[in-house]
Amino acid sequence: MTKDNILIATGGTGGHVFPAYSLANYLINKNFNVKLTTDKRGLKYLRNYENLNLIEIPSSPLIKKSSFKLIISIFIIIYSIFRSFLFLLFNRPLIIFGMGGYSSFPICIAASILRIKFVIYENNLIVGKANKYLLPFANKIFVSYKQLEGIPKKYEKKINVIGNILREEIINANITSQRSELDCINILVLGGSQAAKIFADQLPQIFEKLKKDKIKFKLYQQCQNKQNNKLVEFYRKTKINHEIFNFTDKIYNYYSLADLVITRSGASVLGELINFNVPFISIPLPTSAENHQYKNAEFYFNKGYGYLVEEKDIKKKLYNLIKKLFYDKSLINNILFNQRKYSDKSTFTNLQFELEKILNEEN
Repeated sequence: MTKDNILIATGGTGGHVFPAYSLANYLINKNFNVKLTTDKRGLKYLRNYENLNLIEIPSSPLIKKSSFKLIISIFIIIYSIFRSFLFLLFNRPLIIFGMGGYSSFPICIAASILRIKFVIYENNLIVGKANKYLLPFANKIFVSYKQLEGIPKKYEKKINVIGNILREEIINANITSQRSELDCINILVLGGSQAAKIFADQLPQIFEKLKKDKIKFKLYQQCQNKQNNKLVEFYRKTKINHEIFNFTDKIYNYYSLADLVITRSGASVLGELINFNVPFISIPLPTSAENHQYKNAEFYFNKGYGYLVEEKDIKKKLYNLIKKLFYDKSLINNILFNQRKYSDKSTFTNLQFELEKILNEEN
Protein backbone atom coordinates (compact mmCIF):
# COMPACT_ATOMS: atom_id res chain seq x y z
CA MET A 1 0.00 0.00 0.00
CA THR A 2 1.40 3.39 -0.99
CA LYS A 3 0.66 6.68 0.70
CA ASP A 4 -1.58 7.94 -2.09
CA ASN A 5 -3.57 4.84 -3.09
CA ILE A 6 -7.06 5.78 -4.32
CA LEU A 7 -9.60 3.46 -5.91
CA ILE A 8 -12.46 4.77 -8.08
CA ALA A 9 -15.50 2.52 -8.56
CA THR A 10 -17.63 3.15 -11.65
CA GLY A 11 -19.40 1.45 -14.54
CA GLY A 12 -22.68 1.43 -16.44
CA THR A 13 -23.46 4.42 -18.65
CA GLY A 14 -21.19 7.18 -19.90
CA GLY A 15 -22.81 9.51 -17.37
CA HIS A 16 -21.00 7.62 -14.60
CA VAL A 17 -17.92 6.54 -16.54
CA PHE A 18 -16.69 9.80 -18.08
CA PRO A 19 -16.71 11.72 -14.77
CA ALA A 20 -14.80 8.76 -13.27
CA TYR A 21 -12.20 9.00 -16.04
CA SER A 22 -11.90 12.76 -15.50
CA LEU A 23 -11.41 12.24 -11.77
CA ALA A 24 -8.83 9.49 -12.32
CA ASN A 25 -6.94 11.60 -14.83
CA TYR A 26 -6.89 14.60 -12.49
CA LEU A 27 -5.66 12.55 -9.51
CA ILE A 28 -3.00 10.80 -11.60
CA ASN A 29 -1.70 14.22 -12.69
CA LYS A 30 -1.57 15.18 -9.00
CA ASN A 31 0.70 12.15 -8.35
CA PHE A 32 -1.90 9.94 -6.70
CA ASN A 33 -1.71 6.21 -7.37
CA VAL A 34 -5.11 5.48 -8.90
CA LYS A 35 -6.89 2.24 -9.77
CA LEU A 36 -10.34 2.06 -11.27
CA THR A 37 -12.90 -0.75 -11.03
CA THR A 38 -15.63 -1.02 -13.64
CA ASP A 39 -18.09 -3.49 -15.13
CA LYS A 40 -18.36 -4.75 -18.69
CA ARG A 41 -20.45 -1.76 -19.82
CA GLY A 42 -17.98 0.71 -18.38
CA LEU A 43 -15.03 -1.16 -19.82
CA LYS A 44 -16.09 -0.46 -23.39
CA TYR A 45 -15.76 3.29 -22.70
CA LEU A 46 -12.50 3.08 -20.77
CA ARG A 47 -10.37 0.37 -22.39
CA ASN A 48 -8.80 2.80 -24.88
CA TYR A 49 -7.31 5.03 -22.18
CA GLU A 50 -3.79 3.68 -21.73
CA ASN A 51 -3.05 5.66 -18.55
CA LEU A 52 -5.72 3.84 -16.51
CA ASN A 53 -5.17 0.85 -14.24
CA LEU A 54 -8.48 -0.98 -14.83
CA ILE A 55 -10.00 -3.87 -12.90
CA GLU A 56 -13.21 -5.46 -14.17
CA ILE A 57 -15.78 -6.46 -11.55
CA PRO A 58 -19.24 -7.60 -12.73
CA SER A 59 -22.33 -5.79 -11.48
CA SER A 60 -26.10 -5.84 -11.83
CA PRO A 61 -29.06 -3.75 -10.75
CA LEU A 62 -31.72 -5.41 -8.61
CA ILE A 63 -34.11 -6.64 -11.31
CA LYS A 64 -37.66 -7.18 -10.03
CA LYS A 65 -39.46 -7.92 -13.32
CA SER A 66 -39.66 -11.64 -12.56
CA SER A 67 -38.68 -14.01 -9.76
CA PHE A 68 -36.07 -15.66 -11.99
CA LYS A 69 -34.41 -12.35 -12.92
CA LEU A 70 -34.54 -11.21 -9.31
CA ILE A 71 -32.70 -14.35 -8.14
CA ILE A 72 -30.09 -14.02 -10.89
CA SER A 73 -29.47 -10.35 -10.11
CA ILE A 74 -29.13 -11.08 -6.37
CA PHE A 75 -26.63 -13.84 -7.17
CA ILE A 76 -24.56 -11.46 -9.35
CA ILE A 77 -24.59 -8.76 -6.65
CA ILE A 78 -23.46 -11.22 -3.96
CA TYR A 79 -20.76 -12.59 -6.25
CA SER A 80 -19.63 -9.02 -7.05
CA ILE A 81 -19.36 -8.15 -3.35
CA PHE A 82 -17.30 -11.32 -2.80
CA ARG A 83 -15.01 -10.47 -5.75
CA SER A 84 -14.66 -6.92 -4.45
CA PHE A 85 -13.85 -8.18 -0.96
CA LEU A 86 -11.05 -10.41 -2.25
CA PHE A 87 -9.66 -7.65 -4.43
CA LEU A 88 -9.62 -5.11 -1.59
CA LEU A 89 -8.11 -7.64 0.80
CA PHE A 90 -4.96 -7.81 -1.35
CA ASN A 91 -5.11 -4.31 -2.87
CA ARG A 92 -6.16 -2.16 0.06
CA PRO A 93 -6.42 1.55 -0.85
CA LEU A 94 -6.48 4.42 1.59
CA ILE A 95 -9.83 5.59 0.25
CA ILE A 96 -12.44 4.58 -2.33
CA PHE A 97 -14.46 6.96 -4.46
CA GLY A 98 -17.84 5.52 -5.54
CA MET A 99 -19.22 7.29 -8.61
CA GLY A 100 -22.84 6.30 -7.99
CA GLY A 101 -25.00 3.72 -9.74
CA TYR A 102 -25.25 0.00 -9.08
CA SER A 103 -21.75 -0.72 -10.40
CA SER A 104 -20.14 1.13 -7.48
CA PHE A 105 -22.27 -0.68 -4.89
CA PRO A 106 -20.32 -3.98 -4.48
CA ILE A 107 -16.91 -2.38 -4.01
CA CYS A 108 -18.26 0.14 -1.48
CA ILE A 109 -20.06 -2.56 0.53
CA ALA A 110 -16.86 -4.61 0.58
CA ALA A 111 -14.97 -1.50 1.71
CA SER A 112 -17.43 -1.07 4.58
CA ILE A 113 -16.86 -4.68 5.72
CA LEU A 114 -13.09 -4.15 5.62
CA ARG A 115 -13.34 -0.73 7.28
CA ILE A 116 -11.83 1.09 4.33
CA LYS A 117 -12.83 4.73 4.03
CA PHE A 118 -15.06 5.54 1.09
CA VAL A 119 -16.97 8.51 -0.28
CA ILE A 120 -19.82 8.52 -2.78
CA TYR A 121 -20.68 11.02 -5.49
CA GLU A 122 -24.15 12.15 -6.59
CA ASN A 123 -24.61 14.53 -9.50
CA ASN A 124 -28.37 14.13 -9.89
CA LEU A 125 -30.91 16.28 -8.03
CA ILE A 126 -32.36 13.28 -6.18
CA VAL A 127 -30.11 10.73 -4.53
CA GLY A 128 -29.89 7.41 -6.40
CA LYS A 129 -30.85 4.06 -4.91
CA ALA A 130 -27.30 2.72 -4.65
CA ASN A 131 -26.06 5.88 -2.94
CA LYS A 132 -29.06 5.87 -0.61
CA TYR A 133 -28.16 2.34 0.54
CA LEU A 134 -24.48 3.25 0.89
CA LEU A 135 -25.00 6.56 2.70
CA PRO A 136 -25.05 5.11 6.28
CA PHE A 137 -21.61 3.56 5.71
CA ALA A 138 -19.95 6.31 3.64
CA ASN A 139 -17.59 8.86 5.17
CA LYS A 140 -19.01 11.60 2.97
CA ILE A 141 -21.31 12.15 0.01
CA PHE A 142 -19.97 14.63 -2.54
CA VAL A 143 -22.77 16.35 -4.45
CA SER A 144 -23.05 18.71 -7.39
CA TYR A 145 -25.78 20.92 -5.92
CA LYS A 146 -26.98 21.75 -2.42
CA GLN A 147 -30.58 21.32 -3.68
CA LEU A 148 -30.14 17.52 -3.74
CA GLU A 149 -33.26 15.72 -2.47
CA GLY A 150 -33.59 12.43 -0.64
CA ILE A 151 -30.87 12.69 2.02
CA PRO A 152 -32.25 11.81 5.49
CA LYS A 153 -31.70 14.61 7.99
CA LYS A 154 -29.42 12.47 10.17
CA TYR A 155 -26.93 12.18 7.28
CA GLU A 156 -26.91 15.83 6.19
CA LYS A 157 -23.56 16.39 7.92
CA LYS A 158 -22.00 14.00 5.40
CA ILE A 159 -22.87 16.28 2.47
CA ASN A 160 -20.09 18.20 0.70
CA VAL A 161 -21.06 20.37 -2.27
CA ILE A 162 -18.18 20.22 -4.74
CA GLY A 163 -19.83 20.85 -8.13
CA ASN A 164 -20.03 18.71 -11.27
CA ILE A 165 -17.16 16.36 -12.08
CA LEU A 166 -16.74 16.89 -15.81
CA ARG A 167 -14.23 16.21 -18.53
CA GLU A 168 -11.32 18.65 -18.30
CA GLU A 169 -11.65 19.46 -22.01
CA ILE A 170 -15.07 20.93 -21.21
CA ILE A 171 -14.08 22.66 -17.98
CA ASN A 172 -11.13 24.33 -19.71
CA ALA A 173 -12.83 25.05 -23.04
CA ASN A 174 -12.25 28.53 -24.48
CA ILE A 175 -15.76 29.50 -25.56
CA THR A 176 -15.92 32.55 -27.82
CA SER A 177 -18.72 31.87 -30.35
CA GLN A 178 -21.79 34.13 -30.52
CA ARG A 179 -24.40 31.52 -31.25
CA SER A 180 -27.46 33.70 -30.76
CA GLU A 181 -26.57 36.05 -33.66
CA LEU A 182 -26.81 33.42 -36.39
CA ASP A 183 -29.56 33.27 -39.04
CA CYS A 184 -29.00 29.55 -39.53
CA ILE A 185 -28.89 27.40 -36.40
CA ASN A 186 -26.94 24.24 -35.84
CA ILE A 187 -29.08 21.70 -33.98
CA LEU A 188 -27.32 18.85 -32.18
CA VAL A 189 -29.35 15.79 -31.18
CA LEU A 190 -27.71 13.59 -28.56
CA GLY A 191 -29.19 10.15 -29.05
CA GLY A 192 -27.25 7.76 -26.86
CA SER A 193 -28.48 4.48 -25.44
CA GLN A 194 -31.37 6.06 -23.53
CA ALA A 195 -32.60 8.28 -26.35
CA ALA A 196 -31.80 6.55 -29.62
CA LYS A 197 -35.14 4.93 -30.48
CA ILE A 198 -37.58 7.67 -29.54
CA PHE A 199 -35.40 10.45 -30.98
CA ALA A 200 -34.80 8.58 -34.23
CA ASP A 201 -38.51 7.79 -34.56
CA GLN A 202 -40.09 11.13 -33.67
CA LEU A 203 -37.62 13.94 -34.32
CA PRO A 204 -37.16 13.56 -38.11
CA GLN A 205 -40.81 14.53 -38.74
CA ILE A 206 -40.32 17.66 -36.63
CA PHE A 207 -37.19 18.62 -38.58
CA GLU A 208 -39.05 18.05 -41.85
CA LYS A 209 -41.75 20.47 -40.68
CA LEU A 210 -39.10 23.05 -39.77
CA LYS A 211 -37.60 22.65 -43.25
CA LYS A 212 -40.98 23.18 -44.92
CA ASP A 213 -41.46 26.34 -42.86
CA LYS A 214 -38.16 27.65 -44.26
CA ILE A 215 -36.37 27.68 -40.92
CA LYS A 216 -32.66 27.48 -41.75
CA PHE A 217 -30.75 24.88 -39.79
CA LYS A 218 -28.09 22.21 -40.03
CA LEU A 219 -28.65 19.00 -38.13
CA TYR A 220 -26.06 16.92 -36.29
CA GLN A 221 -27.74 13.78 -34.97
CA GLN A 222 -26.19 11.08 -32.83
CA CYS A 223 -27.76 7.65 -33.12
CA GLN A 224 -27.01 3.95 -32.91
CA ASN A 225 -25.20 2.29 -35.81
CA LYS A 226 -28.29 0.35 -36.87
CA GLN A 227 -30.23 3.61 -37.32
CA ASN A 228 -27.74 5.26 -39.67
CA ASN A 229 -29.21 4.19 -43.00
CA LYS A 230 -32.80 4.97 -42.10
CA LEU A 231 -31.99 8.49 -40.90
CA VAL A 232 -29.63 9.31 -43.76
CA GLU A 233 -32.23 8.16 -46.30
CA PHE A 234 -34.94 10.29 -44.68
CA TYR A 235 -32.82 13.45 -44.47
CA ARG A 236 -31.58 13.09 -48.03
CA LYS A 237 -35.13 12.65 -49.25
CA THR A 238 -36.31 15.74 -47.36
CA LYS A 239 -33.17 17.70 -48.36
CA ILE A 240 -32.23 18.47 -44.77
CA ASN A 241 -28.61 19.49 -44.28
CA HIS A 242 -27.37 16.85 -41.88
CA GLU A 243 -24.52 14.88 -40.36
CA ILE A 244 -25.22 11.54 -38.70
CA PHE A 245 -22.70 10.20 -36.20
CA ASN A 246 -22.43 7.46 -33.61
CA PHE A 247 -20.75 7.21 -30.22
CA THR A 248 -17.71 9.43 -29.73
CA ASP A 249 -15.70 10.15 -26.60
CA LYS A 250 -14.98 13.61 -28.05
CA ILE A 251 -18.56 14.85 -28.03
CA TYR A 252 -17.32 18.30 -27.03
CA ASN A 253 -16.25 18.78 -30.66
CA TYR A 254 -19.94 18.74 -31.55
CA TYR A 255 -20.81 21.03 -28.62
CA SER A 256 -18.57 23.65 -30.22
CA LEU A 257 -20.65 23.47 -33.41
CA ALA A 258 -24.07 23.55 -31.77
CA ASP A 259 -26.40 26.51 -31.27
CA LEU A 260 -29.09 24.32 -29.72
CA VAL A 261 -28.96 20.80 -28.29
CA ILE A 262 -31.81 18.31 -27.89
CA THR A 263 -30.89 15.77 -25.24
CA ARG A 264 -31.99 13.48 -22.46
CA SER A 265 -31.62 14.86 -18.95
CA GLY A 266 -28.73 12.95 -17.44
CA ALA A 267 -26.84 15.04 -14.90
CA SER A 268 -23.48 14.70 -16.65
CA VAL A 269 -24.60 15.87 -20.07
CA LEU A 270 -26.58 18.81 -18.69
CA GLY A 271 -23.59 19.79 -16.56
CA GLU A 272 -21.37 19.66 -19.62
CA LEU A 273 -23.75 21.81 -21.67
CA ILE A 274 -24.06 24.63 -19.14
CA ASN A 275 -20.28 24.74 -18.70
CA PHE A 276 -19.82 24.77 -22.48
CA ASN A 277 -22.53 27.44 -22.78
CA VAL A 278 -24.83 25.63 -25.18
CA PRO A 279 -28.60 26.26 -24.95
CA PHE A 280 -30.54 23.00 -24.77
CA ILE A 281 -33.96 21.39 -24.72
CA SER A 282 -33.92 18.47 -22.32
CA ILE A 283 -36.36 15.59 -22.72
CA PRO A 284 -36.26 13.45 -19.56
CA LEU A 285 -36.31 9.67 -19.80
CA PRO A 286 -39.73 8.90 -18.24
CA THR A 287 -38.57 5.51 -16.95
CA SER A 288 -35.47 6.83 -15.14
CA ALA A 289 -35.13 5.61 -11.55
CA GLU A 290 -36.97 7.84 -9.06
CA ASN A 291 -37.82 10.00 -12.09
CA HIS A 292 -34.42 11.63 -11.51
CA GLN A 293 -34.08 12.87 -15.08
CA TYR A 294 -37.22 14.96 -14.73
CA LYS A 295 -35.86 16.38 -11.47
CA ASN A 296 -32.63 17.30 -13.28
CA ALA A 297 -34.44 18.92 -16.20
CA GLU A 298 -36.82 20.83 -13.93
CA PHE A 299 -33.92 22.19 -11.86
CA TYR A 300 -32.01 23.42 -14.93
CA PHE A 301 -35.18 24.90 -16.44
CA ASN A 302 -35.99 26.80 -13.23
CA LYS A 303 -32.42 28.14 -13.19
CA GLY A 304 -32.87 29.42 -16.75
CA TYR A 305 -30.13 27.16 -18.14
CA GLY A 306 -32.31 25.40 -20.73
CA TYR A 307 -35.80 24.27 -21.70
CA LEU A 308 -37.84 21.24 -20.72
CA VAL A 309 -40.16 19.15 -22.87
CA GLU A 310 -41.60 15.89 -21.59
CA GLU A 311 -41.40 12.87 -23.88
CA LYS A 312 -45.19 12.64 -24.13
CA ASP A 313 -45.24 16.22 -25.47
CA ILE A 314 -42.57 15.87 -28.18
CA LYS A 315 -45.04 15.94 -31.07
CA LYS A 316 -47.17 18.64 -29.49
CA LYS A 317 -44.59 21.10 -28.15
CA LEU A 318 -41.09 20.58 -29.56
CA TYR A 319 -41.69 22.05 -33.02
CA ASN A 320 -43.25 25.23 -31.63
CA LEU A 321 -40.45 25.67 -29.10
CA ILE A 322 -37.67 25.35 -31.71
CA LYS A 323 -39.51 27.77 -34.00
CA LYS A 324 -39.93 30.24 -31.15
CA LEU A 325 -36.22 30.03 -30.26
CA PHE A 326 -35.27 30.59 -33.89
CA TYR A 327 -37.33 33.75 -34.34
CA ASP A 328 -36.88 35.26 -30.87
CA LYS A 329 -33.13 35.48 -30.30
CA SER A 330 -33.64 37.05 -26.87
CA LEU A 331 -34.70 33.63 -25.56
CA ILE A 332 -31.34 32.15 -26.56
CA ASN A 333 -29.54 35.21 -25.20
CA ASN A 334 -31.22 34.77 -21.82
CA ILE A 335 -30.14 31.12 -21.64
CA LEU A 336 -26.56 32.02 -22.56
CA PHE A 337 -26.52 34.85 -20.01
CA ASN A 338 -27.60 32.49 -17.23
CA GLN A 339 -25.20 29.73 -18.27
CA ARG A 340 -22.23 32.10 -18.37
CA LYS A 341 -22.78 32.98 -14.72
CA TYR A 342 -22.22 29.33 -13.77
CA SER A 343 -18.92 27.41 -13.72
CA ASP A 344 -17.55 24.14 -12.33
CA LYS A 345 -13.91 25.18 -12.73
CA SER A 346 -13.32 24.83 -8.97
CA THR A 347 -14.78 21.30 -8.71
CA PHE A 348 -11.50 19.37 -8.81
CA THR A 349 -9.85 21.74 -6.34
CA ASN A 350 -12.82 21.37 -3.98
CA LEU A 351 -12.75 17.61 -4.38
CA GLN A 352 -9.03 17.24 -3.71
CA PHE A 353 -9.28 19.45 -0.61
CA GLU A 354 -12.14 17.35 0.83
CA LEU A 355 -10.43 14.05 -0.04
CA GLU A 356 -7.22 15.08 1.69
CA LYS A 357 -9.21 16.16 4.77
CA ILE A 358 -10.73 12.67 4.98
CA LEU A 359 -7.35 11.01 4.41
CA ASN A 360 -5.88 13.03 7.27
CA GLU A 361 -8.66 12.13 9.70
CA GLU A 362 -7.90 9.60 12.40
CA ASN A 363 -9.64 6.25 11.91
